[in-house]
Amino acid sequence: MASDQTDCGTAHGPGDGGENQQYWYHGDKAALTRRLKRIEGQVRGIQRMVEDDEYCIDILTQISASTKGLQAVALNLLEGHLAHCVAEAQTSGDEAAAKAKVKEASDAVARLLRT
Repeated sequence: MASDQTDCGTAHGPGDGGENQQYWYHGDKAALTRRLKRIEGQVRGIQRMVEDDEYCIDILTQISASTKGLQAVALNLLEGHLAHCVAEAQTSGDEAAAKAKVKEASDAVARLLRT
């Protein structure tokens, strides 16, 4: 699903068409990547548990931990989006862009709550 990514990052380079755009999380990219790699390892562990016929409750416990990890990453991204992208749109003076960013964030929250 494509989203409106305008006014939500800093483009670098003259004539930059957005291909080099850096979003607010660029400074946190290493930390986000570490967390996602940890979650990836947890999911691989869950797969091994299933392959090894581990006890179902133990597998569910690991699934819960992985889910919580993904939720923490999602919350971090959402908080940053609100603090940077939505706030920037609100102060831009472009009411339509501001409303679009709020709607985009609201839709993201709704998707997170459905999971």
